[in-house]
Amino acid sequence: MEVLRSVVVLLHIVGFAVMFGAWVAEAAAGRFRTTRVMDYGLLVSLVTGLALAAPWPAGIELNYPKIGIKLVILVVIGALLGMGSARQKRTGEAVPRPMFAAVGVLAFTAAALAVIW
Repeated sequence: MEVLRSVVVLLHIVGFAVMFGAWVAEAAAGRFRTTRVMDYGLLVSLVTGLALAAPWPAGIELNYPKIGIKLVILVVIGALLGMGSARQKRTGEAVPRPMFAAVGVLAFTAAALAVIW
């Protein structure tokens, strides 16, 4: 059971890496757009995070403040990605740079919390 939990933790980190990697690729290209790859990374991070929040195996201690903070960060990232995608579809222009930067900073912060805390 511990191996399965470790695999889910690995997939959780990979989700953040996909989201942050897509963000870095867009920033390096100077496009400042949200992409479907960022959405997929967010989805993987959210689903695996919810799976990790379940108390399995029995007897494991959960860090509820960490879970709550990371959930709030993921909801904010989801909102920013949703607003960015809607704006891109409506106007065809890139998202505002502060919004784009916030996605990258929050993705990095969530990954850092997952690893360090």
